Amino acid sequence: MFETKEPSADHPEPQDPQPRPFWRGVLARLRNNFLAGLVVIAPVGLTVWLIWTVTGWIDGFVLPFVPQKFQPEQYIGIDIRGLGVIFFLIFTLVVGWMAKGMVGRSFIGWGERVVGQMPVIRSVYNGLKQIAETVFAQTETSFDRVVLVQYPRQGIWALAFVSTSAKGEIKRVIPGEEPLLSVFLPTTPNPTSGFLLFVPQSEVIELEMSVEEAAKLVISAGLVAPEDPRVLAAAAAAAPRAVQEAARRPRQRERLGA
Repeated sequence: MFETKEPSADHPEPQDPQPRPFWRGVLARLRNNFLAGLVVIAPVGLTVWLIWTVTGWIDGFVLPFVPQKFQPEQYIGIDIRGLGVIFFLIFTLVVGWMAKGMVGRSFIGWGERVVGQMPVIRSVYNGLKQIAETVFAQTETSFDRVVLVQYPRQGIWALAFVSTSAKGEIKRVIPGEEPLLSVFLPTTPNPTSGFLLFVPQSEVIELEMSVEEAAKLVISAGLVAPEDPRVLAAAAAAAPRAVQEAARRPRQRERLGA
């Protein structure tokens, strides 16, 4: 009596609907949250990893020279990371205190005379000593200014750090009476390598940014650029004016309404 209709070939069955947009929104939010967390965790994790690695390297180099009876591991039974750093700091302070005295200066002078008689070691020691005196000297600051120099040709500007003024034979041989600056031009993204340039003082443009901000700019290949201090000062000066103008507008409207 009742006939069952078979599905016609002209009217195919409806296919499964497409995935709902709700799941796409959830996945997009999860992805954004993951990226935001990665931005927070990555710098902290890399910093902790770097400190942990450097501390372990110093411990591995210093602790073998420390007698066993002075190592706390013999008494507490566990290895404390960072003891080598502490021993290194104490040893450096003691050596610095001794070097300032008469006996210490005499001993250092005797050691330098002995090293001066060794052909190869003499050259290496004198070079390292000169670099250490230049970097750690307290009388003259180094790498405290950031400048722009035209490199590798005119019209192309590069970021550089002023190390010191040109001295010695270089200052005498280079023609001109203008003072010369010794600048270090770092490479991207590794600022520890670069080029040493001797540039006339009039051909450099000194910047107001700090050395840390310039280092971030070099490491990030220009992605992390510091704010212009003059723009920030202008914005700070304009902020009170904007607040005053916003406060005046309701008063003016009330007067017009009255």
